Amino acid sequence: MNINATLFLQAVVFAILVWFTMKFVWPPITKALDERAQKIADGLAAADKAKSELSIANKRVEDELAKSRNEAAVRLAEAERRGQTLIEEAKARATEEGNKIIAAAKVEAEQQTVKARETLREQVAALAVKGAEQILRKEVNASVHADLLGRLKTEL
Repeated sequence: MNINATLFLQAVVFAILVWFTMKFVWPPITKALDERAQKIADGLAAADKAKSELSIANKRVEDELAKSRNEAAVRLAEAERRGQTLIEEAKARATEEGNKIIAAAKVEAEQQTVKARETLREQVAALAVKGAEQILRKEVNASVHADLLGRLKTEL
């Protein structure tokens, strides 16, 4: 064999090897590479989608937290306002009750003063009668002189 026939034979064998590789080996490799590339692309798309969903969920959570904070602040302000109203009402009721107690005490004091004056008048009238009795040296009959004693009480 000479060099030309060997080179020609090697070229034919190489061509058969390339054809065999292109026909039977290359398609499964390219298919596996394409599947892997598709899986990677799907994974990246899913990651981007999950990232956007996470961003949306975080925004929703922040909105809900802000809403809850505002609602809590409103409820706290309302409770504070109601507390102030209750305090003011209690103060007004206490003042009113105090005024009633003071008025009742004044009325009672006035009644006791009138009663004390009346008792004092009766005692003064009795003393005046005893004094007049001793001055006149005779007994004064209270039933007979009731009219006179009544006028004396009113004068005192």
